[in-house]
Amino acid sequence: MNEIHIKPHFSFWVICIIALIWNVMGCINFIMQMIPNMLADYPESAQSLITSRPLWVTIAFAIAVFGGVLAEALLLLKKATAYYLFVASLLGVIVVNIHTFQVNGAIDIWIGSLMSLVIAVSLIWYTKLVKRKGWIN
Repeated sequence: MNEIHIKPHFSFWVICIIALIWNVMGCINFIMQMIPNMLADYPESAQSLITSRPLWVTIAFAIAVFGGVLAEALLLLKKATAYYLFVASLLGVIVVNIHTFQVNGAIDIWIGSLMSLVIAVSLIWYTKLVKRKGWIN
């Protein structure tokens, strides 16, 4: 089947770069949480949440952030397979959020977690949209 590939609109590049920055910030946050000296700079409430986090939640967090960066890199390369990594990233976000909501009821934690969820869902939607438009293959 021959697919028509159309040159992406300028907005595609802007959205992809902003999303890449968002996902890279998540990776930096993950790495900072793994370095004891950097973790010491976090507020005590965040430190206790991070240090008491089970390994399976840490793995889900890694899948969420590193999967998001890889997906975004694929999207920038105009590869439709980015969709599957965005789905894996969303699943990681959901697992982390479920654990976070059960452990901590602070409103600032909820806002950040919900924002991550909305962005993850939006990136999946956007990938499907640009695929339909023929901007990625």
